[in-house]
Amino acid sequence: MSVNKVVLAYSGGLDTSIILKWLQDEYNCEVVTFTADLGQGEELEPARKKAEMFGIKEIFIDDLREEFVRDFVFPMFRANALYEGVYLLGTAIARPLIAKRQIEIAKQVGADAVCHGATGKGNDQIRFELGYYALNPDIKVIAPWREWDLNSREKLIEYAQMHQIPIAKDKMGEAPFSVDANLLHTSSEGKILEDPWAESPEYIYGRIVAPEKAPDKPTYIEIEFAKGDAVAIDGVAMSPATILTKLNELGCINGIGRLDLLENRYIGMKSRGIYETPGGTILLTAHRGMESITLDRGAMHLKDELMPKYAEMIYNGFWFSPEREMMQALIDKSQEDVYGTVRLKLYKGGVYLVGRKSPKSLYSMEHVTFEEDQVYDQRDAEGFIKLNALRLRLRNMRG
Repeated sequence: MSVNKVVLAYSGGLDTSIILKWLQDEYNCEVVTFTADLGQGEELEPARKKAEMFGIKEIFIDDLREEFVRDFVFPMFRANALYEGVYLLGTAIARPLIAKRQIEIAKQVGADAVCHGATGKGNDQIRFELGYYALNPDIKVIAPWREWDLNSREKLIEYAQMHQIPIAKDKMGEAPFSVDANLLHTSSEGKILEDPWAESPEYIYGRIVAPEKAPDKPTYIEIEFAKGDAVAIDGVAMSPATILTKLNELGCINGIGRLDLLENRYIGMKSRGIYETPGGTILLTAHRGMESITLDRGAMHLKDELMPKYAEMIYNGFWFSPEREMMQALIDKSQEDVYGTVRLKLYKGGVYLVGRKSPKSLYSMEHVTFEEDQVYDQRDAEGFIKLNALRLRLRNMRG
């Protein structure tokens, strides 16, 4: 494959630094680096300096935190999306945004190719490339892990030393596990986590305090919603990224959002991941609580039926597919009256919904009260039950 100019998704770490040099040598092409600030909490300027060291002329470092939460995380949370019942899709939802921005940069700088650092065993290669092709069907894609023979940590370090690529001290040996982070979550995989029977060591959790070490006093918060999105915490209006940042702080302190998951990768194998999603775990409980008082039963139940399919689409990389967009339109329609405030108690790893109120409430105390009322005739239930029982009675009468 002939390539003139390639946009590389570049973190500045060992793997993507090796990829950068490898692209220059293997394809003899101009490399443009793109580093996304998705709230991973790392200083990104070192990535610029490393790129400059390689002679890179066009370097993009973009703060995408607001776009990430507003246009990707929040739409997903309107669906209460959970893959395999528990995973809040923190890595999966970041990939389409990175792919989108890479394609935009490629168009801007006149590049004919894009490159990612995902391995040939995982989900991310699929997520990146489905995004690339959906947004530019003619783009050339370079996936080094599927091409080169640097298939071990030792070979990577050897290559780095040969080409005088700086190696962080903790990378001189074999990395104990792999970490991916953004504003929604942190994921850890590989090496010491590959035995599914072994409890993960405490040091794996770099974000969330152990629940048993969380404060002995509960924290109460109120989250306000408009059209299904969180817009304020404790009466203070905030931007989407600021909301998630604040919820992360509260979740981390209170030991909320740890998950040890053995999941089914799209490519066919099972893998184990340790996920930390503090703010997202709080947001999920809050959003479901808001829906409980504002959504009609039929709408709520239909959403719950569709959710596993929606979550699977995101996990498998189909964010830009027509079916995801169709389902998003349905989900967004359901959120038109999801307004109001929920009150939560955060305590030692738990998120407890303790109150909800809404100007769009469907809750009628007059109808549900156990005291005398003037709006509901209990005798109506007899006919309702008999009509629903008719097919059951006929089946029994058939003998």
